[in-house]
Amino acid sequence: MGKRQRTVYKVKHFSTIREMLDMAAAENGNDIAYIYRDKNGDDVSVSFKEFRDVTENLGAALCDLGLGKSHIANVSENSYKWICVYLTVLKTAGVYVPIDKELPMQDKTHLIVDSDSEAVFFSAKYEDWMRENMDKMPKVKYFIGLDMDEDESERVISFKKLLEKGKTLDKKEYDSLKSDPNELKMLVYTSGTTGMSKGVMLSEHNLCSSVYYGLQVSQIWERGLSVLPYNHTYEAVCDILVSIHYRTTLCICASLKDVAKDLKHYKPVYIYVVPAFAEVLYSKVMSTIKKQGKEGTVKFGIKLTRALRKLGIDKRKKIFAQIHENFGGNLRKIVCGGAPIRPEIGQFFDDIGIALIGGYGITECSPLVSVNDESFLSYDTVGFRLPCLEWKIDKPNDEGIGEICVKGDVVMLGYYNNPEQTAQVLKDGWFSTGDYGYITKDDQLVITGRKKNLIVLNNGKNIYPEEIEKRIGNIEYITEVVVRSLKNSRGEEYSLMAEIYIEDEENTYDEDNVLNDIQAQLADLPDYKNVTKVVMRKEPFEKTTTRKIKR
Repeated sequence: MGKRQRTVYKVKHFSTIREMLDMAAAENGNDIAYIYRDKNGDDVSVSFKEFRDVTENLGAALCDLGLGKSHIANVSENSYKWICVYLTVLKTAGVYVPIDKELPMQDKTHLIVDSDSEAVFFSAKYEDWMRENMDKMPKVKYFIGLDMDEDESERVISFKKLLEKGKTLDKKEYDSLKSDPNELKMLVYTSGTTGMSKGVMLSEHNLCSSVYYGLQVSQIWERGLSVLPYNHTYEAVCDILVSIHYRTTLCICASLKDVAKDLKHYKPVYIYVVPAFAEVLYSKVMSTIKKQGKEGTVKFGIKLTRALRKLGIDKRKKIFAQIHENFGGNLRKIVCGGAPIRPEIGQFFDDIGIALIGGYGITECSPLVSVNDESFLSYDTVGFRLPCLEWKIDKPNDEGIGEICVKGDVVMLGYYNNPEQTAQVLKDGWFSTGDYGYITKDDQLVITGRKKNLIVLNNGKNIYPEEIEKRIGNIEYITEVVVRSLKNSRGEEYSLMAEIYIEDEENTYDEDNVLNDIQAQLADLPDYKNVTKVVMRKEPFEKTTTRKIKR
């Protein structure tokens, strides 16, 4: 029996970001590209042509300031203006540097200096930080306030005034700007779970390839809701750039606290999330079902719809209409990237009629490596590789598990000003991801864990703590978990312990009972994979800005 065949979608080819946006403006100019709320809470719609014109005006103004070939940073919240700056700079001969707004202030300053940025866009929230730290960023020629109505000085200027000036300027210089598609175009600092951020160098060819080949393996539809931080490549490329090329309307959610409200208001057909966010959506649905005493009704509905689907009849949206209404009523697809999702969560969403699509990516791959699609969906894998990629498993063990290595058009140029670290992960075009996994007979990828998290017991057994954590996470009352090794007096790892956080105001759980429940949950695994000790935390784990626990 041969491999199952996936669907490969047809995508219109393009070579540059400028070409991609010009095509959208020429072919779908009057269609709505973005919807966002203004200061009064009213919706504002922007067409593809209007958006392209804004980038032209802003680009002309940047050229007038001598910034047409500069590194330009942005420190601000998700907004329509953020996207305007992003696309404007991508069309220059310079480099875009998105800065994580959640970083400590000193880290923001450090990254702007490290990136050699000559201009910084910033929102109102960071005006005081900018004024206090200007002298620490001597290379920065201009600080541009996204929410400032007037210029403050020759060096501190208003985005509004800059746009107004750009409307009066000739666009020839901006439109003539060109850069080598294989040179640095976007510099993204990783928010990793340990250590100082590294500057990942992505080329325009990297970005265009991620959009072009990504759409070949996973489709989207006419309206999306944009919720993840824009400084992360997953959102900046897989959502913002992909939506332009697909000509979809992207509704901008300015804050995560508004997601539930915006789902109902904008009624998206798809949404991009990270696993932690998918877990929250799942938990809220299950909590509501439990509070309403409808567990039995939902279980019966799932059993019924599964039987009907075998007969070619799909009644999921009708039977689970109340759940769908909480997501706006039109949601068909949740794309989940960054880490594997728990299969039972994917299965639940599929049972109620919403495809939860798992994928795998890493900033160093612009960021997409593989993705599932509803035409060929497997909850145990992170899908098929992009057509432009090769992949292999380095030094696989007896189970076929080893480090995942990839090679192809989306692989980064290297780490900025860091040839030593670049050489450690890039060899002959192959990028070593630092993730462990294996490839199935259908050429789909399964992630087992991070290389740096691997536990090697003194009996020689390798354990991927993520596998155990996923199992423990299925215990209803456990909110967060990290599995670690226990070490003997010689420093050898001999067993496993679980550090647990339970969100329980009444504090009704003790370590012995929790340990018994965990051991029961892991009972079908080999003895060496079982947990022998539990430590209870009083506070949640510290997390990265993508909601990953800092181990």
